[in-house]
Amino acid sequence: MSIWIIFKLIGSLALLMYGMKAMSDSLQKMAGPQLRHVLGAMTTNRFTGLFTGMFVTAAVQSSTATTLMMVSFVNAGLFTLIQAIAVIMGAHIGTTVTAWIMSLGFSFNITPFVYFAFFFGIILIYMKKYRIIGDFLFGVAFFFLGLGTLEMTGQEVMASDTAGSIRAFFDTFSGGEIWNVLLLLVVGTVLTLGVQSSSAIIAITMALCSTGLMSVEQGVVLVLGVNIGTTITTNIVAIKANTQARRAAFAHLAINCIGVIWMIFLLKPFFNMICQLVGFDPGMSPADSAFPMKATFVLAAFHSAFNIANTLLLIWFIPQIEMLVSKIIKPKKQDDEEDFRLHFITSGIMKTPELSVLEAQKEIRSFSERIQRMFGMVQTLLTEKNEQEFGKLFTRIEKYEDISDNMELEIAKYLDHVGDAHLSDDTKGKIRAMLREISELESIGDSCYNIARTINRKFTGKEDHFNEKQYERIHQMFTLTDSALTQMNVLMGGRKEAFDVNRSFNIEDEINNYRNQLKKQNIIDVNNHEYTYAEGTIYMDIVNECEKLGDYVVNVVEARMGLRQKES
Repeated sequence: MSIWIIFKLIGSLALLMYGMKAMSDSLQKMAGPQLRHVLGAMTTNRFTGLFTGMFVTAAVQSSTATTLMMVSFVNAGLFTLIQAIAVIMGAHIGTTVTAWIMSLGFSFNITPFVYFAFFFGIILIYMKKYRIIGDFLFGVAFFFLGLGTLEMTGQEVMASDTAGSIRAFFDTFSGGEIWNVLLLLVVGTVLTLGVQSSSAIIAITMALCSTGLMSVEQGVVLVLGVNIGTTITTNIVAIKANTQARRAAFAHLAINCIGVIWMIFLLKPFFNMICQLVGFDPGMSPADSAFPMKATFVLAAFHSAFNIANTLLLIWFIPQIEMLVSKIIKPKKQDDEEDFRLHFITSGIMKTPELSVLEAQKEIRSFSERIQRMFGMVQTLLTEKNEQEFGKLFTRIEKYEDISDNMELEIAKYLDHVGDAHLSDDTKGKIRAMLREISELESIGDSCYNIARTINRKFTGKEDHFNEKQYERIHQMFTLTDSALTQMNVLMGGRKEAFDVNRSFNIEDEINNYRNQLKKQNIIDVNNHEYTYAEGTIYMDIVNECEKLGDYVVNVVEARMGLRQKES
């Protein structure tokens, strides 16, 4: 086999994989937020979840995308493990549509028509409004160009001197012995894992079988291996996710492994049944003009029939599958609350901007809740009298301040990565708003730390404690500030359409008015010698920092609500 043929083979696979990715990405962008809403419309009914996964996967042409969506949704706590398993089963059926498209590509010479797709695609790309449709047409064109080139390369291989050697190599796996079947399974699994594309391996298998270099029976075994290999990618991606997400990914693997195990024992009769349905004679000569079409149809039909049969068998055992994966995937030790760790953003899980934005929103909500807990520690610090306990609590607050800095940087880095993709104006607006939110949340963390430092300065200075009136007024200011934080978290955890933004504005006005009142009262109290000027300064530092914190809270609320920042 010449170097030229090898490069053509690699190049055709690259075209195929790029076209598949471009098609999937553009379809997901066209679906946009509807993808989440479609998946969200499913109920705990396993059949609803099954059909949802099937149709979504067929629409976006990627079972990996659907599965990773569900793993991410489980990771974010949006769906239960049982719901995810049902959708994943549907995705296994939906993904078989791709094999049928490829079999048609091998059956008919569609290559001349791809140039029309390129022509119209480039026109639509330059028309900004229809750019995504243009991207889709380019993806379709590259996909079928890759298939056509792969088919022609297969014919060149057949005509080369190496055809006999390749056929002899695959003949060593013939005979139907269990060891040969298992070896081909491993080959299919490893190739899929290495290439990171089940479609590419199925395309290669179709090319080999359509030219007679590999028997069709061996091809269906490779297809079974592909079914296992494509699930391993999801499990690798989910390693850093939470326990439920890892269980969802493992369920993806377990379902296909169970299916492959029972299929091994029924392989011969199942294969013969598919051949009869398609009208393919295993003894047909590769020289027969109908052979390429019939051979690829057998592979596509087997791929569909296997996944449909396996799903119909296992859908009744979803609760048992959940129990199995829960026993195998044990919960990780709970991370210390004061150890920095992003809970919802997991590198690699999300590929589409809309779903990446969803992850970031969940992470920002977690950030917001953590900040309010930090303020709760500050309130406790004010009244702590024990020196040892005071030191421990102040150290915790310092640690939380470091965490807030890290969270801002990591979430911003993630959003910046998402922003590199082609985004809709709506998604761009969401990302700008979230970048503003995390900046303001970090400023709230700074204010909490500043208040704690002021209290620490008072405590370690061995000065007199605040008098009863000062404590009462600071507590009142703390109560107002905590109310502002509570309203902020109500918004972060719910729908902005149902949120009354005037509550936050009213609390901010109360904080501002109370700060002004205390400022005037402080001058009077210092003049009346109720406490020293130095004590009054520390006291007002706390009050003023609370007022700043209230401003930052309102900025977060405005960013989430899509309001412009008020002029200061």
